[in-house]
Amino acid sequence: MASPKAFTISRSDLKGPAGSVTLITGGAAGIGLQTALLLHELSPTNKLILLDRQKPKADQAPKAFIDSDRVLSLQCDITDWASQRDAFEAGVKHFGALDNVFVNAGIGEYKDQFFKDELDSNGKLKEPDRRVYDVDLSAANDTLKLAVYYMRHRKDGKKGGNVVMVASLAGYLASAGAPLYSAAKHAIVGLMRALKNDTATLDIAVSVVAPGITLTDIIAGRDPSESLADWAKRMRAHGVPINDPGEVATTVAWLFNQGMGANGKGMLVQAGKVADLEEGIARNRKVWMGAEMLDLFRGGRTAPLFPNKL
Repeated sequence: MASPKAFTISRSDLKGPAGSVTLITGGAAGIGLQTALLLHELSPTNKLILLDRQKPKADQAPKAFIDSDRVLSLQCDITDWASQRDAFEAGVKHFGALDNVFVNAGIGEYKDQFFKDELDSNGKLKEPDRRVYDVDLSAANDTLKLAVYYMRHRKDGKKGGNVVMVASLAGYLASAGAPLYSAAKHAIVGLMRALKNDTATLDIAVSVVAPGITLTDIIAGRDPSESLADWAKRMRAHGVPINDPGEVATTVAWLFNQGMGANGKGMLVQAGKVADLEEGIARNRKVWMGAEMLDLFRGGRTAPLFPNKL
């Protein structure tokens, strides 16, 4: 059975998107900012709505971008429903439309929630810290909900839009050192799979980008005095494929430009190469399900188990 083919996406090959309004959560740094910079550069008709706790810093983005009337930076706490909802509303009102949403904001694993036990003031086991789920799953779910809402209720005469969510290689293979992060990213992949058929009827493409290790501030395991560049050099010497945030940004822009062709894709990004994992998984169902189980599944897939909500 065929496996997904890895390929490269060159920035020089990108012909779009153009004339679009894109909202990016976590747009002030890392992958989110690099995606915004790329889209801003790709076309003088592209407009950006950046949601973050802070605005892009002058040492990370050129002044022409920060001062651009095509960029609206809104301070927002994505873990607060009202804050994120109001930011969406302000952005759509400002530019009059919403074509693309990049569900990007996230954090890495926070401490050891399973094997390091903390006790409360009564000497009983303290409730685990759920901030990884709060940001990487619950807030991302809210972003997706808002994206679908505004794309369903467009007032510019157009239909649909394109949503790309950040999963991770850990959302497919998991990471033993990051169980909550891995679980949250598996859930992002599951959301895309469960919604893609329904969103397609609304002309909304939903896909995920699944980066391997990428040089952003959420990288864990560095020595306190070690720069990202030095850490990357050390890891590459051990054979670890490392992404630059710009390589992930290029994949996101490519997905936006695919229109409905992006629906259901799960693009793994490693060391400048990309491959559609969802295509490979679908093609090889008989291998991982087994022929008998696959036939049983197919025999009942047309039964009206779940009514269409749309």
